[in-house]
Amino acid sequence: MTSSTNGAVTDGPRWWLRLEGLAALVIASLLYARGEHSWLQFALLFLAPDLSFAAYLAGTRIGALGYNLLHSYVGPLLLAAISLVTGRSPAIALVWIAHIGFDRLLGYGLKYPTAFADTHLGRIGRNAAS
Repeated sequence: MTSSTNGAVTDGPRWWLRLEGLAALVIASLLYARGEHSWLQFALLFLAPDLSFAAYLAGTRIGALGYNLLHSYVGPLLLAAISLVTGRSPAIALVWIAHIGFDRLLGYGLKYPTAFADTHLGRIGRNAAS
């Protein structure tokens, strides 16, 4: 067992969170397909949450906040609930959920305000621990 002093999840829980990301990606994509939505729309919107990287131009604290706002399941789940209650398509929420799931599967977690590479799933990038 390893321990983390930087606040990152390690060992078994880290792999469970990555598996959870895979599940979110697969289920959101299956629901999207079942709704017979446009795959061109899916492709165009899939990376839209990554526009939050621009918030890092204002510094790491603002960057982490912007990134986390668009990479937390809270936003797309609220959008999905609103869509279902109002009778609108949840397509955008499903693409958003799929994006977050894909990021989690790859090990990209929510950001700490210390640096872009510091995430709740561990450090990412060149200096990441294997």
